[in-house]
Amino acid sequence: MVTGGGGARMAMAAWSVLSAAAVNVFLLWVFPRVSRAQTFSFPFLQPESCGHSQYFDISALSCVPCGANQRRDAGGTSCMCLPGFQMISNNGGPDFICKKCPENMKGVTEDGWNCISCPGGLTAEGKCHCPTGHILVERDVNGTLLSQATCKLCDENENSFTVPNALGNRCVRCEPTFINTSRSCTCSAPNILTGGLCFSSTGNFPSRVISSARYGDLGMSFTSEWFAKYLQSSAAACRVYANLTSCQALGNICVMNMNSFDSTTFDACRLFQFIFENTAGLRTVHSISFWRENLPWLFYGDQLGLAPQVLSTTPLPTNFSFKGENQNRKLKFVAASYDVRGNFLKWQTLEGGVLQLCPDTETRLNAAYSFGTTYQQNCEISLSKILTDFPTPIFYDVYLQYTDENQHQYIWAVPVLNLNLQYNKIFVNQDSSSSKWLLTRRIFLVDALSGRENDLGSQPRLIRIATQISLSIHLVPNTKNGNIYPPLITIAYSDIDITDPNSQSVKVSFSVSYEMNQGEAQVQTDIALGVLGGLAVLSSLLKTAGWKRRIGSPMIDLQTVMKFLVYYAGDLANVFFIITVGTGLYWLIFFKAQKSISVLLPVPAQEERLVTYVGCAFALKALQFLHKLISQITIDIFFIDWERPKGKVLKAVEGEGGVRSATVPVSIWRTYFVANEWNEIQTVRKINPLFQILTVLFFLEVVGFKNLALMDSSSSLSRSPPSYIAPYSRILRYAVSTALWLVIGIIQIMFFAVFYERFIEDKIRQFVDLCCMSNISVFLLSHKCFGYYIHGRSVHGHADTNMEEMNMNLKREAENLCSQRGLVPNTDGQTFQIAISSQMRQHYDRIHETLTRKNGPARLLSSSASTFEQSIKAYHTMNKFLGSFIDHVHKEMDYFIKDKLLLERILGMEFMEPMEKSIFYNDEGYSFSSVLYYGNEATLLIFDLLFFCVVDLACQNFVLAAFLTYLQQEIFRFIRNTVGQKNLASKTLVDQRFLI
Repeated sequence: MVTGGGGARMAMAAWSVLSAAAVNVFLLWVFPRVSRAQTFSFPFLQPESCGHSQYFDISALSCVPCGANQRRDAGGTSCMCLPGFQMISNNGGPDFICKKCPENMKGVTEDGWNCISCPGGLTAEGKCHCPTGHILVERDVNGTLLSQATCKLCDENENSFTVPNALGNRCVRCEPTFINTSRSCTCSAPNILTGGLCFSSTGNFPSRVISSARYGDLGMSFTSEWFAKYLQSSAAACRVYANLTSCQALGNICVMNMNSFDSTTFDACRLFQFIFENTAGLRTVHSISFWRENLPWLFYGDQLGLAPQVLSTTPLPTNFSFKGENQNRKLKFVAASYDVRGNFLKWQTLEGGVLQLCPDTETRLNAAYSFGTTYQQNCEISLSKILTDFPTPIFYDVYLQYTDENQHQYIWAVPVLNLNLQYNKIFVNQDSSSSKWLLTRRIFLVDALSGRENDLGSQPRLIRIATQISLSIHLVPNTKNGNIYPPLITIAYSDIDITDPNSQSVKVSFSVSYEMNQGEAQVQTDIALGVLGGLAVLSSLLKTAGWKRRIGSPMIDLQTVMKFLVYYAGDLANVFFIITVGTGLYWLIFFKAQKSISVLLPVPAQEERLVTYVGCAFALKALQFLHKLISQITIDIFFIDWERPKGKVLKAVEGEGGVRSATVPVSIWRTYFVANEWNEIQTVRKINPLFQILTVLFFLEVVGFKNLALMDSSSSLSRSPPSYIAPYSRILRYAVSTALWLVIGIIQIMFFAVFYERFIEDKIRQFVDLCCMSNISVFLLSHKCFGYYIHGRSVHGHADTNMEEMNMNLKREAENLCSQRGLVPNTDGQTFQIAISSQMRQHYDRIHETLTRKNGPARLLSSSASTFEQSIKAYHTMNKFLGSFIDHVHKEMDYFIKDKLLLERILGMEFMEPMEKSIFYNDEGYSFSSVLYYGNEATLLIFDLLFFCVVDLACQNFVLAAFLTYLQQEIFRFIRNTVGQKNLASKTLVDQRFLI
């Protein structure tokens, strides 16, 4: 049993091996080896490139020879029998057999399967030929093939009135106009035969019509084959017989000719107008005077001033709302569509891209009809695709469907403004005044038919395309319920001369816009601008008056005027900023949050005013910022060192060989240290600029606040990818940007003031403390006779001590075992605003002139000793003079200390002029920071904000705006640090090499 089982397993293994080998051999036989080189190309052939005896094989995509007694058919993709040969076998494949007909039956039946004897001659295809007015009969009524074909004459007598049909195989009743005009099937003179119809020449109808198609874009016109064939017949049938489809066809030809009207020629629209005027006795349709019975409604009339009445007199009896139970946010447009021959096709909604040539998803196409959503669609389409998709034009009469209070369905006709319309050779609809417009009704998208010149089956010479379609909705003024006036379709056609459809393309666009009268908003803006502008003038005058007092000059000169203009620029910038921010927030809040629609966003043309205001605000704020920057880097500053020598030391005297006693020199390192600290706080701000920019960018781009700036009714921060993304509103982008920037900036300032400065670090107060510990006072002059004083005189007498004594001094001060730090005994007031007398300033300038004669000892080794010694002497002189001035040594240049009045603090000026004595005003608010970035945070914040918004309004890119804003911040910070450091070294005699 074991042996037998092993044999079976061996047999099965052998069979598996053989099977695998067989599969491999089969695969190698079926699929070529990869190592063998293969090409996957073959000759490119088209059906028309095949020979007369070849056909195009649609499977092999190549030319294949036809069989015996065969030739290529008209389509080129199959074969047919030669004349005189009948088909024996034809199954749609390559097996196609033909057989020669006998001599007594040389004709071939129409279907090609049988031979037959013909009563007359043969056609070129070998079929039987019958004379005019006869039909060919090859089979009996039951389908039995006749041995000989016969030609039957159609009966044209009054009882029958029959003629052969187009195929010549059946007698049909002749066209009714022939019978009505001539009581026969012939249209003989003097009757008129046109378009297959017969009309009497005695009727009241123009006999000579113009069949030219106008192409205004190309400045040319030519005879259209379609117009030549069907214009006169359609007009005659409409006029004489009130034929409905003929009237529609005539209207279509008028529309194809751009509804253009010329009173001197009988073109399509002139014919239509002629019929309209001669059917005045007929009733109107739906009581609309422009719509005559049996005729299409093409025009609103040609009276001047009629267009404004149609567009802005009667609101639609419906309303729209964004939110709530009865929300209505869908524009339900429907269209009655007709083919070029005037046949009614169907009622259809415009959703799904009926009027939109650009392809897109259905969701995005239908977003065009969502109320309040500004829609823009642009694309470029090849002419070959247009010719394929639109062989003949389709015409649309557009209506807006609505429901009345009783829930009854109604439609409102939507007027059309055709920019290509010519009235007596004038493009009246391109005029800026709506009173000159001529409104129309019917439109089409593509006309590739009227551009055919000689043959309707040939390629058109010219094609007319609706390249711009705009739907505009106007809100009724002062409405609270979302009432609108009738929408207006503005359409512009482009005429294209076809040379190579495969290489030619055309740009098309479709847009929907919403407008409201902005007159009231502009008046309110002008009022606010006037009032705030007047206040800005008063504020600037007060600032100028304060500046004049601070420089000690009572004269009004050119410098005073320039200073007033600079101050006014800053105040006016704030006015523009307040107005633009208020305007932007108004549109953002009231448009996005409204339920029943009462406001609509300004269109781009209406936004130009606000954009101009933003630009003015930025330019004026930039001027104010540069003025402050220049003022800060040109201040006068000096560090008063109160430290006194602690004793004398023995010092060797060069050249004398002996020693003598000299005072211990005071260390300069404390002054260097304070100067470095001052240099560091020059650009300290109350916010972190980089954090500000990144946070704003995060909320805009990541959180999605930028979606609030889209011109739609949604207040969502996110949009699904398949949905339509509306264009951005510049007003809303500005509003969202400014709101985020200001909120984040204010939060930073509050955090800095409430938490950071209290519990972590307050650099301004620390600097004041440092001055006190260093026994250094700071004397600042921002104006000629006005500045600031930081009293840093140590209460311990000396600051140049060791660590143990320093700690002991701090401990004594903490335990109130020493006097207070204030300039006035028993007070803590260390910072003051100072108004110095002119005598004090003159004395300061005399010393300062010597001090600044050389910008510090930059190269001590190479500088002349006399110059250096003179600078050192001037430094000590200035230090001694300012110290003695603070100590009331100079009675002729004394000062007194007082508090500022509340009104003085509010107005930022001093009422008392320092005549004989200087005035020190107590300053608990550390206002000396006004000569630093720290004290000008509002100006810097608004300047950065306006810079960010101006860049964004120009390029519509928040990321680029953020990058450029950060770049300009760093550039100006570098300038402020660099130039401020040089000014500090120049004014204080601190070597710039020690400012790190």
